[in-house]
Parts: sequence; C-alpha cells; structure tokens
Amino acid sequence: MATDTTAAVGSCVDAGGSAIGMPQLCFEWFPNQIFWLVVTLVVIFLVLSRVALPRIGAILAERQGTITNDIAAAEDLKARAAEAEKAYDKALADARAEAQRIAAETRAEIQAGLDDAIAKADAEIAAKSAESEKAIAEIRAGALESIEAVAKDTTGDIVTALGGKADADAVTAAVDSRMKG
Repeated sequence: MATDTTAAVGSCVDAGGSAIGMPQLCFEWFPNQIFWLVVTLVVIFLVLSRVALPRIGAILAERQGTITNDIAAAEDLKARAAEAEKAYDKALADARAEAQRIAAETRAEIQAGLDDAIAKADAEIAAKSAESEKAIAEIRAGALESIEAVAKDTTGDIVTALGGKADADAVTAAVDSRMKG
C-alpha cells in the first residue's frame, strides 16, 4: 500500500513524504515555482520602482545639485580671488611708486641740505682764509718793521763797536736805502 500512495503523489516524493533530490528540478512543481517567482519579481519591482528608486534618484539629483552649486561657488570665489589679486597687485604697485617718490624727495632734501652745508663750509673756509691772509700780512708787516728796528739798532751798535759815533739819522737813512733795494 505504501507504494501505491507514493506513485499517486508523484515521482518527486519518496514513501516517507520527503522530496527526492532537489525540488527545484522536479518538473511537476515547475508551475507552482514559476507562479511564486512571478509574484516575487512583481512585488520586488513594485517596491523598487515606487519606494527605493525614487529615493535613490532624489539623492542623486540632490548630490548633482550640490556638486553644481559647489562648482559655481568655487568659480565665483575664484573670480573674487582674481579680483582681489589684481587689487593687491595694484595697491602694491601704488605703494612701491609712493615709496620711490618719497625716497626721491628725501634724497633731494638731503642733497639740498648737503649743498647748503657745503656752501656754508666753503664760505667759512674762505672767510677764515681771508682772515688768515690778513693776519699773515699783518705779521709780515710787523716783521718788516721789527727787522727795520733791529737793523737800525744793530747798525748803531756795530758803528759804536767799531769806534765811530752812530748818528740816528744817518743809520736810519742807510737802513732805509738798503731795505728798499
């Protein structure tokens, strides 16, 4: 009897009611497996198309929007940086020009002060030189007078030492004639 019931159930089940081999390969069960496969695929398709894929699409769109906005912001910041660099370069060039102008003015002022100081020093040197020339002339004149007085005294002493009488007028006339040349 047991063999009769298994033969009626099908060739995929043994006498104890358990499947023989792999049930997926039993041709008698294919229609049932195909039905549940189609049901499962339709459910997965509906869940993915209605829930998961719209969320994934929204996330991808949001990411694309963020990337686009970030690229636009980066380009804007790059343009601002270029403008700031141009302004910086202009300010730097202006500062250098101003520094050169101030340096030139300072050099001119220093040169003018130096020229004034040199002119004053030259004037002082010329004045002192003139005073020195005047003093030398006075000393020469005083020396000539002193030489004349010494010559007169010496001549009078020599004449007296030689035994003569020294006449002051004669001595003065002799010294004057000799000094003139």
